[in-house]
Amino acid sequence: MKRRKFSFKKFALFLIVLIILVVVGLIGFYNMETKAVSKDTTPITVTIEKGSNYYTIAPMLEKNNLIKSEFFYKIFLKIHRPGNLVVGTYELNQAMSVAEIVETLGNKDNITENTMKITFREGLNIRQIANVVEEKAGIKSEEFINKVNDPAYMDGLINSYWFLTDEIKNPKLYYGLEGYLYPDTYIFDIDKLSIETIIVKMLNNTDKKLAPFKEQLESNTYTVHQMVTLASIIELEARSDEDRQTVSGVLYNRLRNNWSLGCDITTYYGAKKSMSELLTKAELDECNGYNTRCVSMLGLPIGPINNPSVSSINAALNPIKTDYYYFVADSERKVYFTKNANEHAAIIAQLKKEGKWIG
Repeated sequence: MKRRKFSFKKFALFLIVLIILVVVGLIGFYNMETKAVSKDTTPITVTIEKGSNYYTIAPMLEKNNLIKSEFFYKIFLKIHRPGNLVVGTYELNQAMSVAEIVETLGNKDNITENTMKITFREGLNIRQIANVVEEKAGIKSEEFINKVNDPAYMDGLINSYWFLTDEIKNPKLYYGLEGYLYPDTYIFDIDKLSIETIIVKMLNNTDKKLAPFKEQLESNTYTVHQMVTLASIIELEARSDEDRQTVSGVLYNRLRNNWSLGCDITTYYGAKKSMSELLTKAELDECNGYNTRCVSMLGLPIGPINNPSVSSINAALNPIKTDYYYFVADSERKVYFTKNANEHAAIIAQLKKEGKWIG
């Protein structure tokens, strides 16, 4: 039997044909994956924030079903190398190909609104607000913090807003404007965006939110600063409006009877830590002006520990009269109120037994 000779030419031809088929297939698949997702032309509004680029917005485009594949979208970018992404708000749709989307986002003439939306959650402190500003607006958090602590800047604000007093210039405060930057969703003009415009817009909103309480705040035994401080504690200690008013009643009972407030959240703030971090014994015992667990601290901290909602302001001004002196929240944020230390200890023991203890 005669052996067939190996033909290098035929093998090379086979390889070439195979490579061509693979390349054609890949190109076809690439073209398919970078085409429009559908024929749906319903507008989808997307906002490109300062500091973004074509690569960092890929997850957002995929989430909005504007591209079929984040992977092939990035391959497109590597091949075509588009110019700079233009900050602003655009209307895109699922009938646009990757090429059309990229071209749209690179042309300022396609901007529908030259604005930026930033949301600040209720109960955020200044450090957290500064981080949101950096993430959304590209303004360094350190610059934001420096501005809210600038004595000359604060002097100007004190002259402009009735609720701001020299108390915010206490050198022992971590952040002078803590408590006064109202948590909300804001729309900013991108062309005029700055630390000052952000702060002023938030303070104007605070002015609006506090206006219905102005007479009550100014005639109160406690100063406005002290009431905002109390509201900031209530903000993190309870979730519902009813619980907030009851927590307020407990805190007033402790204040009236010259008890320590004993709120862990003030200890965390004093240590500049989040509630998910562990505190050392030294941090638990440190008397820093905020730590209401410190044995020598009676009364309110020297200033707010976050920026509270109007609900907490209302609770601070209108506590529910109660004979409770203790409260504790479980892992589901349900708050338990008790009259004495024994009842309080029993609740804690029960929560530990049920695996709901978060202390």
